[in-house]
Amino acid sequence: MHCNAPPTAPKIHALGQPRMSDAGLYSLLADAILVIHFLFVVFVVFGLALILIGLRARWSWIHNRIFRIAHLAAIGIVVLQAWLGQLCPLTIWENNLRRLAGQSAYEETFVEHWLHQVLFYQAEPWVFAMIYTGFGVLVVLVWFLGRRNAKDV
Repeated sequence: MHCNAPPTAPKIHALGQPRMSDAGLYSLLADAILVIHFLFVVFVVFGLALILIGLRARWSWIHNRIFRIAHLAAIGIVVLQAWLGQLCPLTIWENNLRRLAGQSAYEETFVEHWLHQVLFYQAEPWVFAMIYTGFGVLVVLVWFLGRRNAKDV
């Protein structure tokens, strides 16, 4: 007599290991986007700190054009999204994947959500737009103040 597996048994792929459920895959992808988003924020915030320290310490790599343009573009995108009242595409993508995984998503921006989680800090969206703008202005000022002169090369 042959017994059928119960309907709740995990599906097995060719290597004999249980297959990840769709919800598990969506959750894993959402977590990967969260890590990428976190690294983006680290790049923007600590990138400026490194630029300021590097200018003072006269580190030559701090003048790398690709690094500086990428940093300026990164904060520029954040400022533009804040002023347009748009959520970051990474936040939207992560939230959609969390919903598909059966998890709860957040409605505010990535930074607002995690500041609240870490610091229990809440503010109106315009406050974050002003913070992002101020940070962006600082990045632009450092861009122009930190340019190499012909005599420095």
